[in-house]
Amino acid sequence: MTDLTTTQSPTEEANQAYQQGDYENAARLFGEAASALQGTNPLETAELKNNQSVAWLKSGNAQAAYEAARDTANVFTAAGDHRRAGMAWGNEAAALQELGRVNEALEKYRLSAEAFERAGEDQLRNDVFQVMAGIKLKQGKVMEALFHMQMGLAGVKHPSLKQKILLALLRFRTW
Repeated sequence: MTDLTTTQSPTEEANQAYQQGDYENAARLFGEAASALQGTNPLETAELKNNQSVAWLKSGNAQAAYEAARDTANVFTAAGDHRRAGMAWGNEAAALQELGRVNEALEKYRLSAEAFERAGEDQLRNDVFQVMAGIKLKQGKVMEALFHMQMGLAGVKHPSLKQKILLALLRFRTW
């Protein structure tokens, strides 16, 4: 009788754990997969570290999330992959924000928005600016929040109805 048991790769196991909501285990598995590739495939290693960062953040471990994502954006930038660089900067920023290091997070979000702009990802760029606006609102910096909202929407090529309304309201500002 033949054993038909299929073995999953560490990445597949990590993805499955993530999909099942077992974020801590997923983070561990993504880390193991990244370690196995270390030195052989820098882009895939950086991608796995970013997946690990997201899983750590979802599990509530912001410090581990930050450490996993740190410096991965540079790998993607060096390869000319601006979309993934934007994601990596965003992952790093989200971890910093969760750690209460808001000014550092805002800088990483700015880098994320710039990377998305270079990649032509106007909606993702807008999403980043919306997060930045939310941070500024929480800080009580309404004018800066409005500026970030406007900056994000300015680059959207095909705004949704909601975005069109927000743009119109921003144009009629009375402040």
